[in-house]
Amino acid sequence: MYVAATRAAFWLGCSGYWWGEGGIGRLGPSPFLEEVRKSGVAQVSAWAPAPEPDAENPLLASVEAADWPATPAGRRYEAVREAAALVEGMLAGGTTPADASLSPADRDLAAAWDQDAGLLLAERAQRRGDGATQVSLPARLSVSSLVSLARDPAELARQVRRPMPRPPASQARRGTAFHQWLEQRYGQQLLIDDNALFGPEDDDAPAGGDLAALRSRFERSEWADRWPRAVEVPFETLIGDRLIRGRIDAVFADAPGGGYDVVDWKTGRPPASEAERRAVSVQLAAYRLAWAALTGVAVSEVRAAFYYVAHDETVRPADLLDEAGLAALIEQIPAEG
Repeated sequence: MYVAATRAAFWLGCSGYWWGEGGIGRLGPSPFLEEVRKSGVAQVSAWAPAPEPDAENPLLASVEAADWPATPAGRRYEAVREAAALVEGMLAGGTTPADASLSPADRDLAAAWDQDAGLLLAERAQRRGDGATQVSLPARLSVSSLVSLARDPAELARQVRRPMPRPPASQARRGTAFHQWLEQRYGQQLLIDDNALFGPEDDDAPAGGDLAALRSRFERSEWADRWPRAVEVPFETLIGDRLIRGRIDAVFADAPGGGYDVVDWKTGRPPASEAERRAVSVQLAAYRLAWAALTGVAVSEVRAAFYYVAHDETVRPADLLDEAGLAALIEQIPAEG
């Protein structure tokens, strides 16, 4: 119900029923439907009265019927054929039946269909057009939004304009399990960031990299004998005029020469292109600035790296954006007023 109410673009319809085909007892309205009805903002077009306690389920009392031999579109064939003829007539330059032949209720329904069709066609034209979707970014952004901004500003604009939940990736469960194992290894409480749940780096992860293999590779890596100064560090830091929030996987302070190593664990594969490498490096740039701000040290004392566990590869981008570079990336899209 929460997803339906928060993701509807223009209109949300709620309905219920007293009788179902799965049993003889009446069902009754859902608690959510009752709340919507009593909210004072919903427009209730119909509300069926409760059946009598001894009423019989009409769905079970009726006998199923079917046409034989079957027609191409079932019992609605004639209606479908008539509608198709009207469409063909319009495409050929004809006209629709006069409004005078429709009842007021039918005219209202036709007007609603016309509005819905117009909105859908306008959205399709916008998506197919060459122009960019104009949106205003919120004043608070996640680090994953920064990466999306660097990777594909148009896609981020569509997500900001109409947020939609992402389908869960099967490989994400493995990444989450690996983070949980690391936190248990370091004796920390499990805290999962949204980057660990859904990440482009997991989409093409090798099938053979199960949790046991990831643990084995990590124990043989350069990071196995180092102990972190901190793990799962939440932060909010100001970059330009935006508040950026995120969570750093691990910070090490035992490297030769001093300073800090900010590390993000990756269970997928390294970027396949230079453009993707530059996009994901925005994540490390934000982490480096955040740790410098949290500890009060110079940014030059903070190094940053991705460790791709399945490939036992540590990647340290040499061209990480500084604060001015990140601010310029963000400010290419205006803030919400």
